[in-house]
Amino acid sequence: MARLRHPNKEIEAAISAAEDLGWTVYISPKGHAWGHLYCPKNDRDGCIISVWSTPRSKENHARSITRKVKLCPGSHGVEDEKS
Repeated sequence: MARLRHPNKEIEAAISAAEDLGWTVYISPKGHAWGHLYCPKNDRDGCIISVWSTPRSKENHARSITRKVKLCPGSHGVEDEKS
């Protein structure tokens, strides 16, 4: 089943780009967040990004999501040095 699309096209594009890098989207059933993005590292050290349904600035929120995805070490297949 396909996931629900975000109502804003810029934020939806940022979410789709994150999904292409292996991030997982979980839609929030209630609350202020539209959903959450979980990085592909999928462990205690993995990144979580909240996706807001009505941010103050939609364009800034989309850029913030894109920036956080790029900065996450788990989204690029970079393994921890200790492993």
